[in-house]
Amino acid sequence: MHYTGTIWRPPYEASSLLLEATAGCTHHRCKFCTLYNDLPFRFRMSPLADVESDLQEAQLLSTDPIALLTARLQGLPRPEHIRRAFLTGANPFVLSGRRLMDIAELIQKYMPSIKTIGCFARITDVTQKSDEELASLRQAGYDGLTIGIETGDDEALDFMNKGYAAADIVEQCRRLDRAGIGYSFFYLVGISGAGRGEIGAKATAEVCNQLHPALIGVNMLTVYPDSELYQEIQRGRWKEESELEKYREVRTLLENLNIPTRFAAMGASNAFQFQGSLPEEREVLAAALDRIIETVGEEELRAYRVNLRHL
Repeated sequence: MHYTGTIWRPPYEASSLLLEATAGCTHHRCKFCTLYNDLPFRFRMSPLADVESDLQEAQLLSTDPIALLTARLQGLPRPEHIRRAFLTGANPFVLSGRRLMDIAELIQKYMPSIKTIGCFARITDVTQKSDEELASLRQAGYDGLTIGIETGDDEALDFMNKGYAAADIVEQCRRLDRAGIGYSFFYLVGISGAGRGEIGAKATAEVCNQLHPALIGVNMLTVYPDSELYQEIQRGRWKEESELEKYREVRTLLENLNIPTRFAAMGASNAFQFQGSLPEEREVLAAALDRIIETVGEEELRAYRVNLRHL
């Protein structure tokens, strides 16, 4: 398989076929992000020949000796068919509609058991596509995009160089809704800075409440020395929230969401992981957050953050 650099995927894509369609990020200007710093280039499309080769290789998974042994250990007669593909890279949805359709056609040719295709996407990737293209992509299997909206706080979005505003999130995700393309959000806890966390949480809830994300995943901001944000902190232009502030921010977001969705903290950036459905499990989730806020000290939480060498 052709993989370049560190491969990132959401926790819920663990059983998906990871297929490299791009490497790097077309934007690559967010002040907090270091995920693609190991690449010698900003962004690269995978040649279709590489995608086709990887699909040919993936076809052999059903006859791979290790896969056969694993299936037997699980009590299965043979490995289960792969039902979903996840295109890797920071934002493969930036590819043209034609390119994405070509990839979908290759997936259908070599692995017809795959019924849906997901990937990371930026809000600006959606902007570039017509309503007709979005509808065609949904018909081809694209569904369940993961979008790092980060926040609905325009001040934070601007400072962090995200390249869009809260109104753009609402406008473009409504277009996805109309096309029938599902999506999940990543929310970056702490992105608004010290003293502004609850402001950011309320602004984000206001955005989300107008939309239909299948899941809202919270991830704690971790500032690494090779980020531009670290330099902003050194210059005194930005101050990080305390760890307990971050949990109070998550609590505020939870309180202000009034849409049915999954609410989760699953990634390594979270010292404590949890998930549940809203509105049914709101009180359970709130109680879990309250216990963290009331019983876990700032020093312990900060130690986790400082020792988190890699996301």
